[in-house]
Amino acid sequence: MSAEQIAERTGLCRKTIYNIEKGSPSVAIGSYLQVFFVLGLEKDLTTVAAADPLVRKLQDAGIITKKRAPKQIKKL
Repeated sequence: MSAEQIAERTGLCRKTIYNIEKGSPSVAIGSYLQVFFVLGLEKDLTTVAAADPLVRKLQDAGIITKKRAPKQIKKL
């Protein structure tokens, strides 16, 4: 399937498809998901992150993120 066909079927612009092909982190995850669905790869979503070595290292490190403090309300 050509990039133009994917753009047409997803409703995304051709530049976004190009950025997805490059693996650009600036593209919204929803756009990636639309392409996966059009290509019939929605069942492969779980294997995408599993194959990423950085994700595996972070998971294995067990890094815990701190929770943000609650927002303080300013008194007038």
